Amino acid sequence: MSSADQITLVLVTGPSGAGRSSAINALEELEFETIDNLPISLIDKVATSSKTSKPLAIGLDIRNRDFSIQAIINSIAQLKTLPKITATVLFVDCDPKTLNLRFSETRRKHPFAPQETIQDGIAHEIELLNPIKAKADLLIDTSDLTPHELRAQIKHHFDGGKNTDLAVILKSFSYKKGLPVGADMVLDVRFLKNPHWEPALRAGDGRDQPVQDYVVSDPSFTDFFQKTHALILFLLPAYKREGKTQFTLAFGCTGGRHRSVTLVGLMAQALEDCGWNVLTQHMELDE
Repeated sequence: MSSADQITLVLVTGPSGAGRSSAINALEELEFETIDNLPISLIDKVATSSKTSKPLAIGLDIRNRDFSIQAIINSIAQLKTLPKITATVLFVDCDPKTLNLRFSETRRKHPFAPQETIQDGIAHEIELLNPIKAKADLLIDTSDLTPHELRAQIKHHFDGGKNTDLAVILKSFSYKKGLPVGADMVLDVRFLKNPHWEPALRAGDGRDQPVQDYVVSDPSFTDFFQKTHALILFLLPAYKREGKTQFTLAFGCTGGRHRSVTLVGLMAQALEDCGWNVLTQHMELDE
């Protein structure tokens, strides 16, 4: 069968408030034909009867009146047996604390908590979706992602095969705020000299050259950077061989503005120079 005959299908689901609609919009920007809230009973029919050459993305909303976990699982299993269809299940996830904050900030009612608390509705929906989450081919956790960063990850994974490398995500964060969700590896760089204590550098951040120069001047920096770089280059091919689609490394410092940001910027450049596709996220800075 020629590649022209092949139908690319992405099924998008996840808990309410996690960013499912944003993911579907991002796929539409990549020239997917998108259908949201399609009745479960019609998934197979729509997928197999598609006349367009465009890839197809279908959003599965738990609020759909015929929503059934078992029906979706059965449909996924059926689609994956069809040689004409390349089906991917994308699960857009988010931690309960962040979901609660998002609903509270927007004053929206949770679809599963019209009479209960938001927390109860979130917990119920997450439990309900766990079997589908376990079947997902790709999971994107949006707990610490901006909409722009979510679009960047969608583009990396579904850009029509233009980029098939594993995505390397580098994050800077503040230990005052706790560990970032979803990191595969976390490195503490609080042992390096802190620009915060230099009045001329305090207002800046690790994207500024004077701040970077100060951090790099620490006697421990070069050895730490070189060994970390070598470790990452050792790990990435192994992760790729195991079928992982992304590797997330987080650098943390006290405030998340100087040392960790410097490490993310310099490491991103070093890894890009080695041919890796790198996305960066600075959790304490306004992007």
